[in-house]
Formats: sequence, C-alpha cells, structure tokens
Amino acid sequence: MNTKRVTFPNVHGELIAARMELPEDERPLAYALFAHCFTCSKDLKAVVNISRALSSRRIAVLRFDFTGLGESEGDFSATSSLGGAAVLAAASNIPTTTAIVTIAAPFNPANLRKMLGISTEQVEQTGQATVSIGGRTFTIRKSLLDDLESQQPTETLRRLKAALLVMHSPRDQVVGIENAADIYRAAPHPKSFISLDSSDHLLSDPRDSSYAAGMIAAWAGRYLVLPDTSTPASIPPEVIDNRVIARTTADGFRTELFANGFPLIADEPVDLGGGNEGPSPYEYLLAALGACTGMTLQLYARKKGWPLNDVVVRLSHQKIHAEDCRDCDEKDRRIDSIERELEISGELDGAQRQRLMEISDRCPVHRTLTGEVRIKTILRPV
Repeated sequence: MNTKRVTFPNVHGELIAARMELPEDERPLAYALFAHCFTCSKDLKAVVNISRALSSRRIAVLRFDFTGLGESEGDFSATSSLGGAAVLAAASNIPTTTAIVTIAAPFNPANLRKMLGISTEQVEQTGQATVSIGGRTFTIRKSLLDDLESQQPTETLRRLKAALLVMHSPRDQVVGIENAADIYRAAPHPKSFISLDSSDHLLSDPRDSSYAAGMIAAWAGRYLVLPDTSTPASIPPEVIDNRVIARTTADGFRTELFANGFPLIADEPVDLGGGNEGPSPYEYLLAALGACTGMTLQLYARKKGWPLNDVVVRLSHQKIHAEDCRDCDEKDRRIDSIERELEISGELDGAQRQRLMEISDRCPVHRTLTGEVRIKTILRPV
C-alpha cells in the first residue's frame, strides 16, 4: 500500500491532516474522498480498511481528520462532521463527482440533538453542550446544531447529479435503518442499496469493512471512465522494470502485493498471528508452481497437436527431516517437500500422459525451485 501524508488548510487557515492511499504505481483510475463519521478520525480501523481495499483496486482515497479531530488543527465544536450527510450536502458543489456512497448515514442531520441526548434548555442558556461519545468528551455549540437543523436533506438529495449507493445495517443501534430508507426514497436514479447485515454502526469487525470495500469497488466500477491504454502513459521507475512490490503494515501480517499492475493480498492464518485475509507466502509459492505447470503442459500439447483439455494441479507443502529423503545428502536438517498431483483430461493415450507428467518437471518455476537460486538484498534509503 502506498500511503502519503497530506495537509491542507481549511477556510480558517487551520491545517487539516490527511492520508492519501494510492495504488503502488500511483496511477489510479479514480479518486475518492472519505468523510468519516461524527467524532471519529481518518485512522478509524474501518476507514483505513475500506480506503486501502479501494486503493488496491486502483481507486485512490483521501481520508482526513475534520477540524479539531485526530491530527487536525482547530476547535471541533466550531465545525460539523456527519460523514455521509456531509458528502451528500457537498456533492452538488463538486461537479466532477461521479458516484457517492453513504455508510450508516443519518437522513436528517437535525436529529443529532436527539441522538446525543443534548438538552435544549442547556444549549439555549449556555450556547453549548457537553456530551460523552465513546468515552471521550466533546463540546457541541449551538451554532452547529442550528446549522444542522437548517439543512433540507430531501431537497439536497433531489438535486444529486451522481449515482448513489446506500449501505446500512438493519442492526445499527446508533443510526436506525429507516434513515437508509429515507435517503434511498428521496434520491433520484441511478441509486442502489446494499445491506450490511449484522455489522455494527462503525463496522468494527474487519470482515464487515472488507465486505463493504469490495461492494463499493465493484459498484463504482460501473461509473468509472477507464483510461485509453492504447497510448502508453508515463510510468514510474518501479513499474518500468516490472518488479513485484510487497508492503507489510505494522498491524499484523497483512501484505499488499502489486504484480504487473494486479493487486493481491497475502496474510497468515489466525493461529499464526495473521488475519487470514489472503493466501500465505507458501501458498503463493505453490500457486506459482501450479500455474506454471498447467501453462507448460498446455503449451507442449498445443505444439504436439495433442487433444489436451483441462489440467488440474493439486499441490501441498511440508517440512520433512532429510533423513526421510533417500536423495538428500545432509541427514541432520529439515528440507522443504512439495507434492504435486496432476489431473489431465482429454483423449490421450498412456504414452502421451506419461510424457506430459515428465514435461511438468520442465516448467520454469519448477526449475527455479530445484535449481540454484541467489537472492541479493539491498537496503533502500527512506
């Protein structure tokens, strides 16, 4: 994952802290602006998960802290940050907006007072109210409440010029599912709704945020204008030499891979400390051998004119003691053992099948694994 720190001033000149999540080659198909939920931050786990999942699908995402939250400067009580409601209100002022997504968004921001249990009497007397959210204390000014109550969500939604995707959980205990129904009814077509089923308001379970990200990326793909690939564009040095890039973050073992322009994910099983969000490195190794084996057999059969249909390769890997290997020289160490099973379909005779099994040992990846390999490591300055 390619994450860049960004700052920009708000209307009062205060610096807003942000992160830009980019594909590894820094050539996104589209850009997304992520407005987080009330009193949350750009570093909320669900925000990070969705942003990174979208960037792995070549959608760059700018996630930022609203004024006075997270790493941003300013006074939170002097601003408002209602995520989905904010982007709905702002969309009409951004003509390049193609698609909008709301996640657990309130329909009417004016309901904030009731949702937070803010006393009308206290606000009228002091001009502000103090509320506790998620164990943290926040000051809410009367000006903020007055601004929210002046919003006209129905009229705002009717003016939308972009496609809309509404995502909400029927079990949301903070913002009820009826808000999603109201947003959907008020908005013009094209519009879609996806239920987040059993997730909570903040999509605390990583599986829920991963699901949401996948659905958003698939849905948004219908509205993206893909670039013309007939004319090569300027390509960064990292991509010109076609290197595979792997980036492992500090939280767990989840690794973002970028190979020949294709995003992949690697991870470790839960019992090994990972999140099981993708194949393990050894499983990718077996996948490479399996793919290379199948391709090699198909290429050989085509050259021979043999009626080979499908090739299925099943592989497993384990560590064994060298003493259990009759062809091993050193008997006091453990070695890697890969078992490969071939399933070949087609009108082939016994001699042809035997020959294809022999040819499987000639696939380039097989030769790499069984040959002498040198790995040179250099440390790149940061």
